[in-house]
Amino acid sequence: MQIVTPILQLIGSLGFLLYGMKLMSDGVQRSAGEKLQRALSVITGNRYVGLLTGMLITMIIQSSGATTVMVVTFVNAGLLTLTQSVGVIFGANIGTTITAWIVSIFGFNFKISAFAIPVVGIGYFLTIIKKTNLRNMGESIMGFGMLFLGLSGLSDVFTPEQLGFLFKIQSSGVWAILLGFIIGIFITALLHSSSAFSAIVITMAYNGLISWELAAAMTLGSNIGSCIDAILAAIGKNADARRSAVIHVMFNVFGTILALIFFHPFLNLVVLLTPGHENSNIAIRISMLHTVFKTISTLILLPMQNPIVKLSKLIVKDDKKEEEKSFKLEFTELFAKDSIATHVIQAEKAIADMTDTVSDMFDNIQIGVTKRNQEYIENYKEKSAAAELYVDQMHEQITHYLVKCESLPMTDKQASHISSLLQIVDELEDMSDNCYTTIMLIIKSIDRKMSFPDEDQERLLPYLELVRQFLQFIRRNINTQLSLEKLDLARELEDGIDAFRKDLKKTARKRLEGGADVKSELLYIDVVRRIENIGDNCFRISESLTN
Repeated sequence: MQIVTPILQLIGSLGFLLYGMKLMSDGVQRSAGEKLQRALSVITGNRYVGLLTGMLITMIIQSSGATTVMVVTFVNAGLLTLTQSVGVIFGANIGTTITAWIVSIFGFNFKISAFAIPVVGIGYFLTIIKKTNLRNMGESIMGFGMLFLGLSGLSDVFTPEQLGFLFKIQSSGVWAILLGFIIGIFITALLHSSSAFSAIVITMAYNGLISWELAAAMTLGSNIGSCIDAILAAIGKNADARRSAVIHVMFNVFGTILALIFFHPFLNLVVLLTPGHENSNIAIRISMLHTVFKTISTLILLPMQNPIVKLSKLIVKDDKKEEEKSFKLEFTELFAKDSIATHVIQAEKAIADMTDTVSDMFDNIQIGVTKRNQEYIENYKEKSAAAELYVDQMHEQITHYLVKCESLPMTDKQASHISSLLQIVDELEDMSDNCYTTIMLIIKSIDRKMSFPDEDQERLLPYLELVRQFLQFIRRNINTQLSLEKLDLARELEDGIDAFRKDLKKTARKRLEGGADVKSELLYIDVVRRIENIGDNCFRISESLTN
């Protein structure tokens, strides 16, 4: 029992630590994470803006793994370029050091359980309140308390009396440093958290189980192990997404090799920068090492952004170009770092692309009305059929993706948003059907040499222009919530289209009564009706965007 009891205490304390960190990160991400991720998805190409963005997001959500997973996902979706991702990745690596500072500053200066248990209690009671933001805040607070309960347990178990026979490695020789480095890699990869492993290392060093040199080697190794999340997130993604993961690995490998080559001078620099120097608190010293390591790596590598991108392209070759254009949106779930907001943002990007494709199809209608000749058939018949097939693929893939998203934990607001997105995707697919049918009607009229009065074609042009304006309105606002004022504008456009349609149909019927060609007039009326249906699709999308 002298061996079993400490090991069970270690497992339980580690469980508290890891689950506390997960609760804290999840709570923050659910309350503010979506805004943070949207900010990440629209950053500029400025490397310093990207650096600060990655740093701040990681400091807030307490997980560089989550940030790098977002980066890989957004690069894959085309929301971030490979070049933009470099600064964010470097910033995330600096931001992740905040957890070590929290542990070293608050974890050993007073009795942890004196405040950790009340914090867990306060957090729990906030989670049972109906208001969503308070629930998320409560979850984060409860996770914060559990983190320190786990740290308290680790502090009690990592003593020479308890587990000293397993961990007491005071040697500072080359082999001990190499062993510590390897341990850091594998345990961090196993835990999926360099922050959690840093807390463990700080606790062991503070209790005298490992030497300063060994703690430093373990910390350096943890930086390599932390790359596991980016690597897993990149599996099955496009070339640029895989390159962003490679850049994350290169950052940590480069910095680690540099630190190992100049190991003792590097440790001397850390001691020099730590308040108290040789007499400094070893917990603070380890946190300083983590921060200095990341900062030096960033200072060296950030100015080399473009060569790093080029090197990543040499390592990861371009994707093979498919002969036929096809659309794929695969749902990949990474259990430890998954976030509904990341998936929703990726789906929104796909919906914006779908809107662009449908808009292009509508433009082909306008071309057909003005150029009713054989050349139009040659240029647009097969092109329109391919576009319709592509939109059908988008409809299927995005719908499947959103349904998968519904299986993830989410707020009521997020559930409602996903429901609206599903409706919008259905409307866009129906709109593409209307566009394709209209193009086929125009081609049919050309094939059969149907003639229309010049004034009829001229009257169609302002009608088409009104619908085009509505489509452009939808495209500009496809991923934003419409205000009541904008919904009123959408209603005005819809009313204008309806009035135009009634006038055009009325004129066509009068010509029928006057003896005009029946087939030509019925086809003309069908074209008018299909175009009006596109306006209806636009208005229903507008209504979905107000939910």
